[in-house]
Amino acid sequence: MDADEGADILMVKPAEPYLDVIRHAKDSFNLPIAAYQVSGEYSRIWAAHQQGWLDLEKCAMESLTSIKRAGADLIFTYFAERISKLI
Repeated sequence: MDADEGADILMVKPAEPYLDVIRHAKDSFNLPIAAYQVSGEYSRIWAAHQQGWLDLEKCAMESLTSIKRAGADLIFTYFAERISKLI
């Protein structure tokens, strides 16, 4: 409906659980696709890191890479500042 109403960008949120929706939107619409990695996705990775279960930067990068590979043109994430220093 957003595309029919003249949206300039389509946003999918939460991003990770809807990678298939991001891909479908990318394949179906001639608009930029934004993905929002919501606070729950961010806090899940951060909490696992605090427990010593994973490397924060590597897991954050893998998560963001999967969103990009699904077709997102823009990614909104709470990891933006941290990841921008790594790339």
